[in-house]
Amino acid sequence: MFYLLIFLLQMKLIKLKTDLIKAIEYDKKLGFVPTMGSLHDGHKALIKKSKKNCKKTLVSIFVNPTQFNNKKDYKIYPKNLKKDLNYLKKLNVDYVYLPTIKQIYWKKNDEIKLNKSQNILCAKFRKGHFEGVLDVLNRFVELISPQKIFMGEKDFQQFFLVKNYIENKYDTKVYVCKTIRDKNKLALSSRNSLLNKKSFIETGIITKKLLKLKNKINKNRKKYKKLIFDLKKELSKNFDIKIEYLECRNTQNLSTSILKKPFKLFVAYYINNVRLIDNF
Repeated sequence: MFYLLIFLLQMKLIKLKTDLIKAIEYDKKLGFVPTMGSLHDGHKALIKKSKKNCKKTLVSIFVNPTQFNNKKDYKIYPKNLKKDLNYLKKLNVDYVYLPTIKQIYWKKNDEIKLNKSQNILCAKFRKGHFEGVLDVLNRFVELISPQKIFMGEKDFQQFFLVKNYIENKYDTKVYVCKTIRDKNKLALSSRNSLLNKKSFIETGIITKKLLKLKNKINKNRKKYKKLIFDLKKELSKNFDIKIEYLECRNTQNLSTSILKKPFKLFVAYYINNVRLIDNF
């Protein structure tokens, strides 16, 4: 109790949705940063952007079970609430929402389904994942009514789907923030903490090779399939990884039409049984 009171002096720590509604009742220009905890400098960038662009900022910490298609993955997802609260306190966050599963899933909503064109990249390999993401964010927005939501570019497909869904349904804008990387160019992620030392070093090497591939494709887009094939072969030969996908996609609609359109290189792979995603 004493521990929680210390934080209440600095920021409002809220667990019940009824208390949250009362706390933010008059906050019309609220920025929202949804997280699953295990916070790092990528989250810090989102929070700073929210604080810069909104009068007040609300951060949620909720490991959402419905977006995990693997129960084991859900159970081992890194968690450190005490560390997270210290982190948020230093960033002068206004509100921290820590709901239970019952607080979020207190009612049954209409089922959300992706269409055929959306069933690509992570959606193809993680059945039900994005339906779970859209469902939980729909519930958060219904409750919070934020003016703006801030999400990371590392999860670009997630941002793309959330932006289209939320902005078509609510008066809330969804903004993407640049991916924050470490000195080896590896995108910061809560899952990085699950890597052993060897795998962590190797992911940095792999990331640099992917960045080089993006530059090569930029210079010769007509040969992008061959360039991707060659690198997949090289990576599979030199590293103990399982590549789920390595694809180029149009950033405007996530189609494969990239010859004359802005595009990103998307990747998902397993290393040491840890699934990592990135885009460049």
